[in-house]
Amino acid sequence: MAKHSKSIPGRGLRVADQIQRDLSEIIAFELKDPRVGMVTITEVQITADYAHAKVFFTLLSDKKDVIENTINGLNAASGYLRGQLGRRLTIHATPMLHFVHDTSTARGINMSRLIDEANASRAKDAED
Repeated sequence: MAKHSKSIPGRGLRVADQIQRDLSEIIAFELKDPRVGMVTITEVQITADYAHAKVFFTLLSDKKDVIENTINGLNAASGYLRGQLGRRLTIHATPMLHFVHDTSTARGINMSRLIDEANASRAKDAED
């Protein structure tokens, strides 16, 4: 289960998790846009009235042009994705989808690298 803000009630968390699962499946198996490659949905944040959903995703590539093409492809397909979600979800309104590239994985890798460098430097200083 994904991490969410504390302001979303229990049902909102379940709906956000279901949207995450369904979107992952739709994008992987049904979306035919060549701009959208291997996308991993990392989190979905939904408003209390279910009107908007912020969809965070990661890619294998961190190149700016690939990210921009993917965002353009997802935004272009948002109507189709929303329609498919509407068929799968049993809520009164299907939310508008807003796609955001999630940089937390890249930041985490960078932080890990910095910690490893600091530990190596510290170990070298301890040897001297």
